[in-house]
Amino acid sequence: MSHKKKNFFERFSNWATNATGSSAAFILASASIVIWGATGPVFSYSTTWQLIINTGTTIITFLMVFLIQKSQNKDSKAIHLKLNELIAAHQGASNRMVNIEDITEKELDQLRKFYVRLSILAKQEDDLGCTHSIDAADDNHQYKSERVNYHREREKLKDVDKSK
Repeated sequence: MSHKKKNFFERFSNWATNATGSSAAFILASASIVIWGATGPVFSYSTTWQLIINTGTTIITFLMVFLIQKSQNKDSKAIHLKLNELIAAHQGASNRMVNIEDITEKELDQLRKFYVRLSILAKQEDDLGCTHSIDAADDNHQYKSERVNYHREREKLKDVDKSK
């Protein structure tokens, strides 16, 4: 993929996300709290001393909310695109799942019911490799069950022929 030049905010937010999620950032934050706490007696635990930590942490928290949300949105979008690609590329997958994040909560609940049903069908089968698609769950289950039974009967006939 081509990497076009990112705008300033994109570059800054990527840098800030990496920096604030690092061990060094945690150590710096912890050290700041320890230093602030240690200076309490020096400043007689004054309201200004308390205001420094309260104001600093409030500002940082406020900015981090937006930074985290931007990072989450970007990650979520990338994951959805990757899943869409996998769904589109897999022959047995339901293409209705592409961009499923755009449907309503009620529609998601309905799809969940289908997958619960698929789970029940899968538990009834002996073969862990069996798969189902939401579009053809009952047909696939019936077809696979018939194939399994057919192969079992064939094996029994082979065993009978061998014993003769």
